[in-house]
Amino acid sequence: MINPRLKAKQIYLIFSIALIFASCGRNKKVDVSNINMEVKVERFDRDFDAMRTKPMTAQAIYLQQKYGAFYLDFISRILVAGTTADTAYFKTLHEVFNGKAYIDLKHDVDAAYPNMDAQNASLTQAFKYIKYYYPQKRLPKVYAYFSGFQAQTSIGDGYFAVGLDLFLGADSRFYPALTNAFPHYMSRHFTPENIAPRVVEGIAREDMFPEDDNNKSMLEKMVYNGKIMYFMDRILPEVGDTTKIGYTAAQLKWCEDFKVKIWGYFLDENLLYETDYPKIQKYFTEAPFTPGLGEKNESAPKLAVWTGWQIVREYMDKHPEVTLPQLMAEKDAQKILNQSKYRPK
Repeated sequence: MINPRLKAKQIYLIFSIALIFASCGRNKKVDVSNINMEVKVERFDRDFDAMRTKPMTAQAIYLQQKYGAFYLDFISRILVAGTTADTAYFKTLHEVFNGKAYIDLKHDVDAAYPNMDAQNASLTQAFKYIKYYYPQKRLPKVYAYFSGFQAQTSIGDGYFAVGLDLFLGADSRFYPALTNAFPHYMSRHFTPENIAPRVVEGIAREDMFPEDDNNKSMLEKMVYNGKIMYFMDRILPEVGDTTKIGYTAAQLKWCEDFKVKIWGYFLDENLLYETDYPKIQKYFTEAPFTPGLGEKNESAPKLAVWTGWQIVREYMDKHPEVTLPQLMAEKDAQKILNQSKYRPK
């Protein structure tokens, strides 16, 4: 006769092993060593700065030839200095280069990024993973520039650009003056380690898998965001969850500790099928915390994104036969929820 206590231990051990294997499956590495690819972040910021000392017209021609659509977008959308078809924008460039703000910013960017070897290595690895799952995908060239504290990243025709001025490190002297646009709960993630995750997330959201306009319900938006986060799991297996979602360690722990209450709250408030975006927006957007949940403003933000991520992880753990491209192509959010059997405990 089997000792019931021994049997319970055996079952618990099997369950524990299953959890370990599920986690390994979700973060499993695939062999990309045979994929021939190298990412080198092009320093547009330095080529642009050369306009200070070189003949401006000749350097402008060089920049337009080298950077193509990005140079046109930079002049017209970032500097808002007109178009490259009219050299009147040179006047704006002279003003920029002669300003103390530009000189100070250039100093700090050069100090933080004497080179981009670390980013080149991490993006090379990430792009190899994308190529592994999507061999036909044409990946963008990556450029580094100053955005004038307007945008961390920009995407356009054949390029993905990184605003180094918004990746200077959480303690940058510039960020306290920008709290209206970028409060501390956002700027604390403006670090060099965040460049690769934000590039991968930007390519996923804006290029490869833009959200369907028909996604109206909270569930549809949760699962969409969960798929983006799971894509990052596969493409960035070495990156921690806090960096991928932009949480502090305490916020991630809060989600784990209160996942039952989070899910219960969504169900009790009949939010899953709510389509009035103003009612559900606060569960998706960046914020210091989620109003109405937790005590002393200690709750994590983006709870619908985090929960959608867990639903998709559960779904993929239960369906190892589903490939990453098949997951990303699946439009039926209800199917993913049902087959995930998501029941946080």
